[in-house]
Amino acid sequence: MEEKKDSLDIEMVSMNIIAHSGDTRSFAFAALKKCREGLQNESDQLIKSAEEASVEAHQSQTSLLINEAQGNKTPISVLLIHAQDHLMCSMLALDLIKEIIVLEKDKKGV
Repeated sequence: MEEKKDSLDIEMVSMNIIAHSGDTRSFAFAALKKCREGLQNESDQLIKSAEEASVEAHQSQTSLLINEAQGNKTPISVLLIHAQDHLMCSMLALDLIKEIIVLEKDKKGV
């Protein structure tokens, strides 16, 4: 059986995942800081930015899944594993920080 040629630049996709995941995490932690400072509007905007960056990272990951579903083998590298790790951590951080912000708002009566 002939292996199909990879149609994606896996290194570029990996770097996109890492970059957008890093943005997600940075925006989320900045939002938490703004919330603790009582700057709710700024916090809300930063959460929105974190969510948008997370979507970008997830879309890059989805391109890998679609590529595999089309029969193209994805070469596994340390860079790709690192990217997946960043994505998982950023998604978890965003979810937890959003919950912490809800607790902070409840505590402050916002």
